[in-house]
Amino acid sequence: MHRRTVVLVEGTSDQVALETLAHRRGRNLRSEGISIVPIGGAQAIGRFLDRLGPQGLDLRLAGMCDAAEEAHFRRGLERAGLAADLTRGDMEAHGFYVCVEDLEDELIRCLGAAAVEQVVDAQGELQSFRTLQKQPAWRGRNHEEQLRRFMGSGGRRKIRYARLLVEALDLGRVPRPLDGVLAH
Repeated sequence: MHRRTVVLVEGTSDQVALETLAHRRGRNLRSEGISIVPIGGAQAIGRFLDRLGPQGLDLRLAGMCDAAEEAHFRRGLERAGLAADLTRGDMEAHGFYVCVEDLEDELIRCLGAAAVEQVVDAQGELQSFRTLQKQPAWRGRNHEEQLRRFMGSGGRRKIRYARLLVEALDLGRVPRPLDGVLAH
């Protein structure tokens, strides 16, 4: 099946979050001709843009990355011939959005730490989170940082919580990068 639009994201948790949000909004991305593709890290963006962009299959592209990976995405977009000297605003005009820190940070800020803790508790993992909070490296850090670390630790926790946190979102308070990518 030919895909008209490909959304390039760093990893599977980003894909799950966007697909969950689209589903919650009643959108069927497949029928809209949209694929969300995890690229396995920001360093791979150039390969995907070469293959899918203007010099490859010439598909309509969009994407999302973490702030720490913005430079990789910017350079990839510039090398793919989408524009030169891109600002973050230019990237957004091309459908590429940057999370302030990362996906988890965006979701935690939108939901608030207390609501995220309720989701963690509902998963039976509150005690595990409390254990992390007691570790010397995490004691004294703010609650949001501790939650971000917790989401990123252990097996497939990041992927599972991407879905759970998006399901918990008030659809009137969606993180800007997720909202922007899906709107594009």
